[in-house]
Amino acid sequence: MADYRIVADDPLRPEISALLDLHLAEMYRWSPACKVHAMPAERLREADVTFYSAWDGDNLAAIGALKQLDPSRGELKSMRAAPEYRGKGAGQAILRHLIAEAKARGYTWLGLETGRPEPFRAAAALYRKHGFSECGNFGDYVSDEFSVCMSRDLDNG
Repeated sequence: MADYRIVADDPLRPEISALLDLHLAEMYRWSPACKVHAMPAERLREADVTFYSAWDGDNLAAIGALKQLDPSRGELKSMRAAPEYRGKGAGQAILRHLIAEAKARGYTWLGLETGRPEPFRAAAALYRKHGFSECGNFGDYVSDEFSVCMSRDLDNG
């Protein structure tokens, strides 16, 4: 597994924007439009979101963002490994970074929404591996045959 360098970054950087475009295109291919909750790059630059990128040398390996819901709760957004880095620990590296950042902020709860269909199963398995489990709906999300809400309580002791 590579040693990824993770940095707070600008989602409008060309290589990052290209990965976000791929992410959005796949979300629309795999889910009904009303179930696509991925944020466009411009939204990922707003004050309530911190966007991160993971790098393998000069190569973009993965992206992810942490959205503040309130002072004690956060949400994972735009988690995505570059196609050539799937299965190589890049997604896990950015997920671990986001969890650590949430803990450093003092969050006690971290949530996410992902898809239920087959293309999302690897992502859901990664989240489960890191302590997330299905939870009730939060925000504007509704769990159904296309979407699932997951969460994890954070130990900040």
